[in-house]
Amino acid sequence: MRIETSAIMLGLRNHGEHGAVVRLLTPAHGLQAAYVRGARGRRMRPVLVAGNIVEAQLAARTDTQLPQATVELVHSRGPLLTEPLPAAAIEWVAALTATALPEQQPYPRLHDALAALLDLIEAAPSAVGWGPSLVRFELLLLSELGFGLDLESCAVTGRNDDLVAVSPKSGRAVSAAEAEPYAGRLLRLPPFLRENAAAGWADILDGLALSGHFLSRDVLTDRAEPVLDARERLLDRLRRAAGLA
Repeated sequence: MRIETSAIMLGLRNHGEHGAVVRLLTPAHGLQAAYVRGARGRRMRPVLVAGNIVEAQLAARTDTQLPQATVELVHSRGPLLTEPLPAAAIEWVAALTATALPEQQPYPRLHDALAALLDLIEAAPSAVGWGPSLVRFELLLLSELGFGLDLESCAVTGRNDDLVAVSPKSGRAVSAAEAEPYAGRLLRLPPFLRENAAAGWADILDGLALSGHFLSRDVLTDRAEPVLDARERLLDRLRRAAGLA
């Protein structure tokens, strides 16, 4: 097996005295794990940073063997790691992707969405600029893994207007009139997920509460608690930025 591809760095785990097993998201070959020699050396440490865009060559004698990789930096997001909110966002989306996706299955829509989200985190002057895209990325990941929400019509009436909430059980939207008797038991549906509407802090946090409920229930099981810790760190920083903590 031999693959030459661009990839998004998702993270690494130290292995042996000098090397590490890295996880890469590729456009055509999905999530790939590979061993990188000298990963903890001075030259490679800045390359193997979550969120970086790299060019990778992976080679293995058989399809079941862990490939060895050589990795070259294409674009660094290392400077963002000194900024608390962007750093927390990159840590979370990289950990989520590396944990949730099965290896060696292509998810080109997710790859492109993650690349666009990382670009936005880098370019936007505030988290308000990339928060809605983070919510959409989480919802896309749920959909790609077979746990997509139905936000197009009311679960009770079938109508597609005045949708304001989502059932935490079915993942289906609910209209305002039908949601009223269940106030406090449904998840709020932020307008930006249904229409071309601006999103404020409250909308972003409600969107993350929505996607987070289904990620925790359907994708990130008990074994993924450390990953959810990364999400909680991000949420804490978002609440502080919004003046809610």
